[in-house]
Amino acid sequence: MQRTWLSSVAAIGFIQFSITLGVAELAETESARSFSVTAVVATDHSVNKITPRDSLGAGVDGHEYGECMQMLSKDHMTEMLSAGFSRLTYRLRTELAGEAWHWNPRGTWSDPSHQCGYWTSDDSPGEPITVSYGYRLPRRGNTIDQANDDGYSRIADSDEDSFWKSNPYLDQHFTGEPNERHPQWVVIDLGARKPVDAIRIQWGKPYAQRYRIEYWSGTDPMHLHVDQHDEWRRFQKGAIDRGSGNDELIRLTDVPISVRFVRVLMTQSSETGTEQSDDIRDRLGYAVREIGVGTVDEHGRFNDQMRHAPDRSKQTVIYVSSTDPWHRSEDIDYRIEQPGLDFVLTSELTNQLPALVPVAVLYDTPDNAAAEMKYLLERKYSLQGIELGEEPDGQWASPEDYAAVYVQTARRLRELNAQIPLGGPSLQNFEDHLLTWADASGNRSWMNRFLRCIQARDSPFDFFSFEYYPFDNVCIDAAPQLLDTPNRLFTMISSFHEDGIPSEIPWLMTEYGYSVFSGRAEVDIEGALFDADAVGSFLTLDGSTAYLYGYEPNYLIDELKCSWGNLMMLQLNYKTENVNRLASYYGSQILTNEWMGPRSQPHQVFQVSVRNGRAEVARVTAYAILRPDKQWAILAINKDPKRGARLMIRFVSSKDKPPGTFVGQVDIVQFSREQYLWRDDGPNGYPIRSQPPAKYVREATAFYELPPYSLTVLRGRTGE
Repeated sequence: MQRTWLSSVAAIGFIQFSITLGVAELAETESARSFSVTAVVATDHSVNKITPRDSLGAGVDGHEYGECMQMLSKDHMTEMLSAGFSRLTYRLRTELAGEAWHWNPRGTWSDPSHQCGYWTSDDSPGEPITVSYGYRLPRRGNTIDQANDDGYSRIADSDEDSFWKSNPYLDQHFTGEPNERHPQWVVIDLGARKPVDAIRIQWGKPYAQRYRIEYWSGTDPMHLHVDQHDEWRRFQKGAIDRGSGNDELIRLTDVPISVRFVRVLMTQSSETGTEQSDDIRDRLGYAVREIGVGTVDEHGRFNDQMRHAPDRSKQTVIYVSSTDPWHRSEDIDYRIEQPGLDFVLTSELTNQLPALVPVAVLYDTPDNAAAEMKYLLERKYSLQGIELGEEPDGQWASPEDYAAVYVQTARRLRELNAQIPLGGPSLQNFEDHLLTWADASGNRSWMNRFLRCIQARDSPFDFFSFEYYPFDNVCIDAAPQLLDTPNRLFTMISSFHEDGIPSEIPWLMTEYGYSVFSGRAEVDIEGALFDADAVGSFLTLDGSTAYLYGYEPNYLIDELKCSWGNLMMLQLNYKTENVNRLASYYGSQILTNEWMGPRSQPHQVFQVSVRNGRAEVARVTAYAILRPDKQWAILAINKDPKRGARLMIRFVSSKDKPPGTFVGQVDIVQFSREQYLWRDDGPNGYPIRSQPPAKYVREATAFYELPPYSLTVLRGRTGE
């Protein structure tokens, strides 16, 4: 099917809600306790065509030691499946941790005698893989990671024998492009503005022969929403054209200037290695043992403003452009545990449907990715697609660097099989527009630049994937944030279209959830309201498949020290094997079993606008589907925590005829605090009321009551 960005300009009205005054719809005597709205379904043209089997899914992820098998016990998987999701995606936590993934514990090292180097897992079928692990990278550069965040940078660890090294696969030897197109960098965050007139760099091998020392003109260059006027500016004496590779102390200015962020930008490598290795990858890129930033006093003594310690909480924060995936057998990290590929892909969770499976890209090698795909093909697993990498934008990878490793990996995979779709990049959530530092032409769009790179190399890009976690602040009241759920998703998707992502390829929302941080809203009824709103918005915006994050049972946690919760639909108990069914579980059932009909048959999605004369419109959203049984199903969400809503439904056409309404009997499915109530008791919180949605059959009427904080499905016919 040829997919277009909505059907017409008018179709965006489901976000830019029309606000009209309907005197007959709003009774003054009940305005204090309820409000009235009208949902107008535009029936002329559908805005999307879906099948529930292909459009609704969930994901399984890596966790900590011992948790995967506990979460994915047979009984727990039965509970998970009862939520009604069909499609499955496998998420890759090791990539977020900045670790190499031994997807098969069996394999070979590039330096087998020392059990170190570059790892390639065994691609031949053997004993089924039930669990796999990540391996910490001893050449790590980033202080911060996106998983357990318990590693540290080797650039500021006070150990001159350790070092950071950039990814050799970004060298021209592998990319086929001049190294100037893939400059590697180190960014130092001093934490506050401090006087700087010098930098000390203790190089490793290989070292940079040509590099620049720069400072950031604005507040925070690592934030995705960099201001268009901010830029990297070179220090007065910050251009080095003949680096020696020794311990270099460089005077940057005659007079100290106040800066917070300093960048070392490297463009030409010495391509020198150690006598201990004849692997060309050890000679490519750049290596730094330690860096100091500060001032030189009148006696020529260097005063370092940086903190050096092998501890992320004590060292100055460092960011790097890439990291060498070289590691050793002793670097195994049992805290980053992935469920085994065989365990997952032979389980009931796949519903015997093709699964979306990842390969590591940022911290791995194309050889290991190709071995994984060969293994999957040998096992004859059915694959919906291969997703390359995980959140490269959130790990400060430039679009050009990610594109370079994407292209190398995609080519290897395509050689093995030309039919399996390849795509990515599983973009992290952002606001407004995904930006990065400007290129030479001033282009700051991350995704647009990535697309240009892979298109220039004629690389396959068969689907586009992104994640949606809109609310970072889980410490505040969820009600005002819920009102903004569809608008934020609309803004994201609009920016993707502006970036040039093709409309004709599938768009996958490979993870969605209230927040990347744990909070009470995720386990209370707000979580169910968010999930329904996100899925309804995504499908109305022509999305292909939405995958819930938090499929596995889990425990409560408090990441921000203000609110206990977690992204999960089932809650584990410490004293019993039974799980608690949370609001998101019942909300999922409403989507999969009540709003949608037969899973393998086509459904049509229609645009809905919600109208109200008292600016209450954002408090109710509605999504319409015409099912294969010719029934209309309206998913209505009341996001007002205290007031009920009276919903009128109108089916309108551009043809010269009056609006339609439901006629005959209407099936009503409803979920609210009448069915679910959470007890907020810190780590001991649990639902004191957890019941399935209420179901009724009523004669069609003018208004349908939506309780405060509720999900409602209205299902019936219009009489046409």
